[in-house]
Amino acid sequence: MSFLDGPADKGDDREGASQSPVEDATAAPAPPRGRRWRRATRLVGLAVAIGLVFGIGGGSAALWLRGRSLEQNIGRVDPFAGMREGDRPTAAASVGENYLVVGLDTPPGEEAAGSRTDTIILVHISEDRRDSHLISIPRDTWASVPSAATEADGGKAKINSAYAFGGTPLLVATVESFTGVRIDHVVLLDFAGFEKVIDALDGVTVSVQEEFATARHRYTKGTWHMDGETALDFARQRSPFQDGDFTRIRHQQEVFRAVLQRATDRGLLANPAKLNEFLNAVTGAVTVDRDLPLFGTIWNLRHLKPGQVVAITSPTARTGFVGDQSVVFPDEKAASELFSAVRTDTVGAWLEAHPQTD
Repeated sequence: MSFLDGPADKGDDREGASQSPVEDATAAPAPPRGRRWRRATRLVGLAVAIGLVFGIGGGSAALWLRGRSLEQNIGRVDPFAGMREGDRPTAAASVGENYLVVGLDTPPGEEAAGSRTDTIILVHISEDRRDSHLISIPRDTWASVPSAATEADGGKAKINSAYAFGGTPLLVATVESFTGVRIDHVVLLDFAGFEKVIDALDGVTVSVQEEFATARHRYTKGTWHMDGETALDFARQRSPFQDGDFTRIRHQQEVFRAVLQRATDRGLLANPAKLNEFLNAVTGAVTVDRDLPLFGTIWNLRHLKPGQVVAITSPTARTGFVGDQSVVFPDEKAASELFSAVRTDTVGAWLEAHPQTD
């Protein structure tokens, strides 16, 4: 269970903070189930764990120093444990860096047996550190998962099952096998911590494109100012929609675009107490690999701006069933071309050659 597929879909009757729309928003049609891919001009999923901090890093030596002091609060894991070098994609020289960003419903190390992650994002930072491409891999993507647990299905399973079968190392191995891209670093973010991040920002402004109801709220079309609980309730829903996960991905994009925008507000830097609360919330929510100097990385990427971050969904061919499992089948040719562009740091050129629809 992940924070995007949690208790809200199961009829949680707790009261959330009531929020009201402040103006109308234009409805956006739901994408067809067989949609091959889409480009978003906003962040996808939990990659904001990196992006929102990058966005406020620029030009502030005091922030950098504060960041270094907070780095000790960040959890560390070994996501490459047991992986053989010969089984991994070759490390390319001087073509940027690739991060795997994973969303969890509970902090790493505290998951119940069989926990899956429903948010899997490959983040590519260009060699010149001026562009970032965030590629969301749908959780139900049917892929090769190198585990004894998948033998009955020919070595294949939903890609998010890799975490349940073998933790972060198996998820890394599965994503590397699926994309052919070598993962340099891993960022894990838990849902409870991210809710605190939103609250530390005094909420976010989100556009609701179509009316729907959950056990906690009825969302009407318009612009809403949401606290952390409400934003995550909004972002985790899939059952009210005909296309399920695809609408949920779009809602994720809207929420995390709002978080990034709020975090990059210069007013945050002008309020030391609020900035400190925000940084403590971020570091408390993030777990990274042992070799990632998080705030050193942030400092190196301080010139990366929100407008230079482009989100893409990994190309898909169709949805269908394998046995009784509802799965997403990847468009193997289109995906191969996209991930080849990642390996050669030419995603920008790939996007120009493959116009996306919103």
